[in-house]
Amino acid sequence: MAGRKSIAETLDRRALNRALLARQHLLRRADLSVSEALDRLIALQAQAARAPYFALWTRLQAFAPEKLSDRLEDFSLARGTLMRGTLHIAAAEDFAAIRPLIQPGLDRFLTEGGVHGRALAGLDLVEIAAAARDLLRRGPLTAAQLRNAFAERWPGRDPQALAMAARIGLPMLQLPPRGLWGRSGQPTLAAVEDRLAAARPGFTLADLVRRYLAAFGPASVADAQAWLGRTRLAATFDALRPSLVSFLGEDGVELFDLPGAERPAAETDAPVCFLGEFDNVLLAHEDRTRVMSAEHKRRLYTANGVVRAAVLIDGFTAGRWRIEDGKTTSTLYVELFDRPAGAVARTVAEEGERLLAFAARHAGGDVRIDVVES
Repeated sequence: MAGRKSIAETLDRRALNRALLARQHLLRRADLSVSEALDRLIALQAQAARAPYFALWTRLQAFAPEKLSDRLEDFSLARGTLMRGTLHIAAAEDFAAIRPLIQPGLDRFLTEGGVHGRALAGLDLVEIAAAARDLLRRGPLTAAQLRNAFAERWPGRDPQALAMAARIGLPMLQLPPRGLWGRSGQPTLAAVEDRLAAARPGFTLADLVRRYLAAFGPASVADAQAWLGRTRLAATFDALRPSLVSFLGEDGVELFDLPGAERPAAETDAPVCFLGEFDNVLLAHEDRTRVMSAEHKRRLYTANGVVRAAVLIDGFTAGRWRIEDGKTTSTLYVELFDRPAGAVARTVAEEGERLLAFAARHAGGDVRIDVVES
């Protein structure tokens, strides 16, 4: 990068961990509304229906599920395809503003190799998006209805790939009741422009990078590219350099941050936290060693791309969890990767009991903690 300044400080893994936890309200629960939290967090992963609710429960002092569900129903929040072609929840105005800025990455995801790229070979992607727009002008469609309509128009082509091309080419929302707490329904799609106000003018890629750093910094260019799903952000960081501070990671990579952002001491205590599936803490950087080791990543990421719900102990991944609701009882299963000290195990159990009280179908559930060493 041009005009490189001298680097004043090296940040080790624990310092980066504490900065991330502070920005993500995981050092202490924040007294924020859902709207205020989304303003700071940018967006919540929503591939798993309940994941955004767990994300807010573990970050906010007083969170009830309806505080998120109500915002989805009145469309002040939007649920749809955003970063890296995956489902997110964001404030409606942020969703409308961010989507065009990440579109180049979405287009590349669709066309550069992979099963969808091969299945779509020879087709006009603009025509597919236009066809989806025409269909959705008549009203919302379920994902199955969209696939069926495409199968009729392009017989012999993969309708799943066609539907993916449509969702990438045409910004869409998933409508309630999909994504509401305690409710469900088939994914039903509507065009963003039919449900949300136009994006606010003047929101630029540089603004988005600054939002990213506020939520996840200090971070490298590669980190920002990994989360946003875009390439070639070096020029954007260079343009922002005069307004940023920079550090070195332990690996010598340059890291950027906002001057006034919170960077607690590496020795700051961190509580036990339960993160839902696909939590952004586990996905927001190319270099994820600030929160998990390569061995723990292997245990948390499945072969088909699911990122399991994780337990943080002392700020780092230490296990995984799931809730199973039976006919009359609910059980939280916690699988830790190493045997914890007695006091830590009690803290895990206590936080697990609070999680069960929030999320379990039945009152008075049971927390079971096991150590799984491989």
